[in-house]
Amino acid sequence: MSKLTERLFHDQQAAERADSFRTGAARLRFDTDTFLDHETWVRPAFAALGDLRGKSALDYGCGHGMAAVALARAGAAVTAFDLSPGYVNECRARAAANGVSVLCVTADGEELPFADASFDAVWGNAILHHLDLGRAGRELHRVLKPGGVAVFCEPWGGNPLLGFARRTLPYPNKDRTPDERPLTRRDLRPLRALFPTVEVRGYQLFGMVRRVWKNRRALSLLDALDARLMRRAPGLGNWCRYAVIVLRRTQGTQ
Repeated sequence: MSKLTERLFHDQQAAERADSFRTGAARLRFDTDTFLDHETWVRPAFAALGDLRGKSALDYGCGHGMAAVALARAGAAVTAFDLSPGYVNECRARAAANGVSVLCVTADGEELPFADASFDAVWGNAILHHLDLGRAGRELHRVLKPGGVAVFCEPWGGNPLLGFARRTLPYPNKDRTPDERPLTRRDLRPLRALFPTVEVRGYQLFGMVRRVWKNRRALSLLDALDARLMRRAPGLGNWCRYAVIVLRRTQGTQ
């Protein structure tokens, strides 16, 4: 898929949300807990960024901008970018509505317009699987400070049964670009060549049934079971719906 097609797809999504904000069907303002708890992996992934007070942070592929606002509320000086101008405008509007400062720019994740070693922390959600990880990884490594950390939440493709369901079954919020696909361990090879530490943590093994079943009590029990299984057998993470990928740049490297 061309980058133009990708940008237009996401501009259309941003335009639809902009209409919902104008009509009052949705609101730009939100509380941080709502963001951190909207999926089971978000809060632990955000915690992996560490103490953000006084740090410089990049929201890598900012989308709707909620993460950028949460980063700013945590005390970081935040820059946010996206390939889609529509998303960048939404992020800017959301930051203003929530009373925080975020520098919002339109940019390509494979060609970042930032200086070397600009950021202590990088956050991304459902973005790496859209990119060439060789090019994106080199840019990410370049702009991350020595000793810095990057955390990405990505759809994971290690489970063939889940892959079949993704391809064939209808479920809410299934919209995606035609060529995107979940990541696998093999896809991470370019990142492992650049970063000495690449951690992959799986989320939602049994809990993935929430995509089609909304029984809160049952899902709470399944989430607890998933957490216990991941502690005892981390390899089961390869069968999960999503993965949190943590990249650390060695202190003192250039």
